[in-house]
Amino acid sequence: MTRASSRSPVYSPPFLDVISIGFGPANIALAVAFEELTKDLHVQFLEKRSAPGWQEGMLLENSDIQNHPLRDLVTPRNPRSRYTFTNFLFENDRLFEHLNLGLAYPLRIEYEQYVRWVAGFFAHQVQYGVEVSAIEPVIGRGTNMPEGYVVRDKSGREWHARSVVVAPGRTPNVPVVFNGLDSERIVHLCDYLFALDRVRQRKCNPRIAVVGGSQSAVEILLHAHDLGVCEKVVGITRNFGIRQKDTSPFSDEVYFPQFVQTFYFGNDKTKQRLRAELELTNYSSADKDVVDALYVKLYAERILRRNTLAVYRNTEVESVNADERGIHLGLHETITGGRTSESFDLVVLATGFLDIGQGAKREPYPGLLNGISSLLDLGRGYLKVSIDYRVQLAGQSEHAAPIYLNGLCESSHGMGDSGSFSLLSLRSAAIVQSLAEQLARIPSRNTRAQDPDHDLVSGAAG
Repeated sequence: MTRASSRSPVYSPPFLDVISIGFGPANIALAVAFEELTKDLHVQFLEKRSAPGWQEGMLLENSDIQNHPLRDLVTPRNPRSRYTFTNFLFENDRLFEHLNLGLAYPLRIEYEQYVRWVAGFFAHQVQYGVEVSAIEPVIGRGTNMPEGYVVRDKSGREWHARSVVVAPGRTPNVPVVFNGLDSERIVHLCDYLFALDRVRQRKCNPRIAVVGGSQSAVEILLHAHDLGVCEKVVGITRNFGIRQKDTSPFSDEVYFPQFVQTFYFGNDKTKQRLRAELELTNYSSADKDVVDALYVKLYAERILRRNTLAVYRNTEVESVNADERGIHLGLHETITGGRTSESFDLVVLATGFLDIGQGAKREPYPGLLNGISSLLDLGRGYLKVSIDYRVQLAGQSEHAAPIYLNGLCESSHGMGDSGSFSLLSLRSAAIVQSLAEQLARIPSRNTRAQDPDHDLVSGAAG
């Protein structure tokens, strides 16, 4: 245990009510909820980027957001808010032009502007350029529960708070065969546009491979091919073909608030069945418009006897090697058993993200919680989260300083936590209301800033 005297004082004023890590859409919606639903809470957001933004590496000019524009950062909770997408269009003098487009879903480039517009109203609560490296508990003498948290960034700065909200985004899923390899030329889809710029500076006519069969995979294939500068663009999928997304209105009820309750209180067997049945509403599939566009382009390639675009189906990547000449993929065609090797200048992994849980594409808890891992309730082998998105601690006490996950709870709360905007506003309300109730039970720590009977404990209690 590190005695308080070794860090004098333990609490550096101000001792904040809430530290919230990340300032993407989830926490921007949270900032709006704090403003509209609470008062007198001292909240600070920490964001590793230098400015607000959203999916900068995937801001493809012709791509849309795939959800109804009114499922924005606030409308489902408060349609009268000034922070609605509709008001954004109005205040930017684009409302009638947008309505005249006839688009079912807004362009991603416009929704990114909306996200930045809302973020701008909360600039006074955000510190940008802060990459958080650790969250550590403050343990009161004679207890084994945190009475607050210390948040540290990579430069050594500290923030102290009575509670923490974690919303850093989901961990990219990197298939084992690609682990530890060239991060400049093998990138997750989040970094696609940045990596594309780098490779084009080195080579005028690059060869690009996109691994995966998701919406993002198809969008990247179309974008890279339409640039007209690539020697070849190849999609690689284990499936028989690019599967079409399930857009039935019945299936889309997974993005209703009622489904959160249905899913959360279902047993493990029910949750597994629902996730398997509903996978194509969001994963390993793409919307009809982009599937059709890709198929037409592949057909045009045959007509013109060109070889600049291809999709390798029923194909797995068995090996990867990198040298100065490129990224060399060993490919296995699973139906015929054939094996080939092909080289590329850039490989984009459209392979999804990790979720909380056990097994493939799972992690027991977000890496940012490593510093409090010994306090977590990991009885099932992975993190347990309450219906109000509060992280459950082992031996939970109502007086323990609360910590929340904002946007990382698909395994417990269902598809609405998959990264969609659909439930951001309602989830934010649940977190804010729970936080207000929890903090009301815990006395403010500012009056105890010099109390020698409290210790800072890194990674363990006691």
